[in-house]
Amino acid sequence: MSVSKSSLSIGDSKTMVVVDNLTRSQIVMYAGASGDYNPLHTDEVFATQVAGYPSVFAHGMLTMGATGRLVTDWFGPENVAYYGVRFVNQVWPGDTLTVTATVVSEITEESGQWLATIGVETVNQHGAVVVSGTAKVTLA
Repeated sequence: MSVSKSSLSIGDSKTMVVVDNLTRSQIVMYAGASGDYNPLHTDEVFATQVAGYPSVFAHGMLTMGATGRLVTDWFGPENVAYYGVRFVNQVWPGDTLTVTATVVSEITEESGQWLATIGVETVNQHGAVVVSGTAKVTLA
């Protein structure tokens, strides 16, 4: 899949719910898939009584991966040349995450490829930003 440079303009955007009501089971499944068994993510007693958090919370990389889904759905995973984010707030069990991806710069040519810079922002159901970042995608 490839998006044409002629079909894209600064300000074009897409929005998608990528997680609806995140469960503790999903967080534990991610721990297993990633090999990151930090008890902050998997052990309610440790997270609350030892570390002082209100609950376990999602891995940042789980949120980053969910955020990237909109970029790969829009442009195709094979066209993502760069993807980076900043973790802004924690993601808790029960959260619903909505991503908005927006074309933020002029389409440029680099080394024979057309590139667009995409800004991404993920918010929870309260409108709090949990992840922000950018992607560079190649275009046809």
